[in-house]
Amino acid sequence: MALSCARSTPNGALNTTGRITVGTTATISTIDPADAYSIFAGNLLYNLGDRLYGYKVGTSELEPQLATALPTVSSDGLTYTIPLRKGVVFHDGTRFDAKAMEFSLQRFIQNGGSPAFLLSDAVDTIAATAPDQLTIKLKKPFAAFPSLLAFSGACAVSPTAYEIKEGAFKPATFVGTGAYKLVKYGTDSLKLDAFDQYWGQKPANRGVDVQFFSSAANLFNAFRTGAIDVAYQGMALSQIESLQEKAAIAGWKIVERSGSGINYLTLNLKSQPLDKVEVRQAIAAVIDRSILQNRVFQGQVEPLYSLIPATLEEQKPVFQRNGDPNAEVAKALLAKVGYSETNPLNVEFWYRSNVVNDQLVALTLTAIVRKQLGKLMQLDLKSVESTTAYRNLDKGAYPIFLLDWTPDFLDSDNYIQPFMECTKGSQTGCEEGASVSQGSYYYSDRVNTLIDQSRQVQNPAVRNQIFAELQTILRQDVPFIPLWQNKDYLFIQKNIQGATLEVTQKVPFATLKKA
Repeated sequence: MALSCARSTPNGALNTTGRITVGTTATISTIDPADAYSIFAGNLLYNLGDRLYGYKVGTSELEPQLATALPTVSSDGLTYTIPLRKGVVFHDGTRFDAKAMEFSLQRFIQNGGSPAFLLSDAVDTIAATAPDQLTIKLKKPFAAFPSLLAFSGACAVSPTAYEIKEGAFKPATFVGTGAYKLVKYGTDSLKLDAFDQYWGQKPANRGVDVQFFSSAANLFNAFRTGAIDVAYQGMALSQIESLQEKAAIAGWKIVERSGSGINYLTLNLKSQPLDKVEVRQAIAAVIDRSILQNRVFQGQVEPLYSLIPATLEEQKPVFQRNGDPNAEVAKALLAKVGYSETNPLNVEFWYRSNVVNDQLVALTLTAIVRKQLGKLMQLDLKSVESTTAYRNLDKGAYPIFLLDWTPDFLDSDNYIQPFMECTKGSQTGCEEGASVSQGSYYYSDRVNTLIDQSRQVQNPAVRNQIFAELQTILRQDVPFIPLWQNKDYLFIQKNIQGATLEVTQKVPFATLKKA
């Protein structure tokens, strides 16, 4: 059901009230920045709130938002001094200053919501050292920290509207400093009005109405019939293809962009025969990403040859080095460790039963292996519901698992450390750390050292070199096999202008306007 402000006129054209209607199948359970941890909730907070830093439109380059400059970093890499913008007010009229920003970040940490660990793991102290200056001391050096401060939930919230208390959340409320203020929070819709006291560029529209649809079919039909202005997140592959084919005739505009999400295989190094590096390398060599791209996803994803996506400059397509695929390399590797058609490699391959397309990907990969290697390698497909899978990943239950990852912040660190770091382990495998959480149990003292170095150095060129070596080790040791990088799509009616889609998966509402 479309909101009344998006009614069609008798000739089928949307009316021109100056408001924009955005439709999605995404769901949200909270809009409290200290507890919200879903992609679409982050998109809403991106538009409702301001952070110390954001990204220049259309790029992955950081720029000041509530800060007025990038941080001054102490020589030991621990202390970040941040100058703040003056003349900013919250939606409730409260004045923004360093104390308010200190309160907001302290609340994010101390209220203990789902994303609290992002700051609590990194931050030692936060203090307003002047009315317009914030000083943050870290527990240990972390060069990607400014990117972390661009996380949607790390936004400023009014100290008069919230409290710092563990578990004290306001899921249906938001009082920040952004270009929009929340005026209605419903189970099936939200209403955002342009904030007339906003410090920055005023929105090109009077407000945005967000409509939540119960199915992809309902969202598809609402856009196709003109009941909504913009559609984002939730279309099926066939529906996206249909809109692409008819766009020229209907006059629809489509924004297509490489997304920040990746999909990959995690390999359990404690599970035989995956404890042999040659077996892992052979599996990696036989993957045909172009078949996944074109046959499974109809061109709506991009092949991925590293855990770091191609949208970041540090990416090196290391898994492309031997060809994609290379059956001869795979055969030679398997022969080296004693496998043959009379003694084939058999390994369980797990996927999430409730995730759309996972089964088709698993079946396609099985067919690829059969075509490339015949009886030499056999994948035994098994599935499990995602909640159960996530609960058991760190228990070593799955030899190979098909998973996806959406970064918390846009930096190469967030595609390497959450996968390859091991805080306690030995050559027999990881006992504690990120690789255990991923179900891989990968341990490398060299990798741990490199990750630590990448977090200490501020020089981008040096960090680039470190990430290059980390990706080379990834290809050699194969604890994970990258498969594809997502694409994001934004569908826009012909009378809507100013639509953009960020590499962070965010849709800026403020630039949308009706012609």
